[in-house]
Amino acid sequence: MAASLPQKPGIAGMPPGASVAPGQQPPQGALREISPVFLCRIGQETVQDIVTRTMEIFQITRATQLPNGVTQSHAMYQDRFGKLQEHLRQLALLFRKLRLLYERCVEMTSDLQEEPAELVPYVGEDLVSVRVEPCSPAVSQERQEVLEKVRQKNQEMKVLMDQMRNLLWDVNAMLTLRK
Repeated sequence: MAASLPQKPGIAGMPPGASVAPGQQPPQGALREISPVFLCRIGQETVQDIVTRTMEIFQITRATQLPNGVTQSHAMYQDRFGKLQEHLRQLALLFRKLRLLYERCVEMTSDLQEEPAELVPYVGEDLVSVRVEPCSPAVSQERQEVLEKVRQKNQEMKVLMDQMRNLLWDVNAMLTLRK
């Protein structure tokens, strides 16, 4: 599908689908070709718009009162229904725009893409051990000191947590006896 995105008025020479935030100038090469990074940024803004529209749809549906035998104003119902339809129409347009951006970006970067062998790292492969070069004695000594301080702080925190747990236990027991 090689359909182009609608061109925004006021930006002469910009390729279809390019948008520039107010106060920003388009990238230097934008008059000739849009970079995939720029397309991804437009796609990110589109995703944010989709999330916002979806939240608005949920707010409208949450505010809508379920029929419970009480007749609501027909005009209020029509107004909410119209808003909901408009948001759904805009949402569909945003998804189409996102699809076009995705296809254009894939088309532009088809030569850069590699198929991942595995999505989970180290599955089916033996771990290769990494050789760590020995460091100076001063660095080793400092590391040991820091590790010892961390162990001491962890021990202190454990003692404090045990004391707090016992205190809360006692307070809860007293509150239970008071009732």
